[in-house]
Amino acid sequence: MGISKEAIISGSMVLDYIPQRHPIVMVDAFYGIDNALSESGLTVSPDNIFVENGLLTEGGLIEHVAQSGALRIGYEHITKGELVPLGFLGAISDLSILRLPLINTSLRTKLIVENDVFGITLFRAEVIDNNEVIMTCKMKVALEKKGEFNG
Repeated sequence: MGISKEAIISGSMVLDYIPQRHPIVMVDAFYGIDNALSESGLTVSPDNIFVENGLLTEGGLIEHVAQSGALRIGYEHITKGELVPLGFLGAISDLSILRLPLINTSLRTKLIVENDVFGITLFRAEVIDNNEVIMTCKMKVALEKKGEFNG
């Protein structure tokens, strides 16, 4: 399928692919998947729950990356005709936040899957604001298996 310049999923349509709901929705665009790489986005609105003093907070950036992972996983499952699974953040490492984005900024986030074994996905992330990388990290996400947590 590949990565598109324009969003292939946007606005409220992302809710079909992620378990999060307002006011904690931190993705509003999905640009596609190309092998290990996927790209998502967020326009930082002034009323975002993670905005303080006109900037998206560190917690907001981390939640955006986590939900970018959820959006990728949801997209992969829906395109296979499967239900969107719940995911649980297992670990964050190598976190580097270079600066916080201003409100009305459109972020574009790249996720690169490094490993995906037994329902645990490790990915690298880069959050980009106007062609400048403003955050990098690695995240580990575990997917709920039917009957394992609450099913």
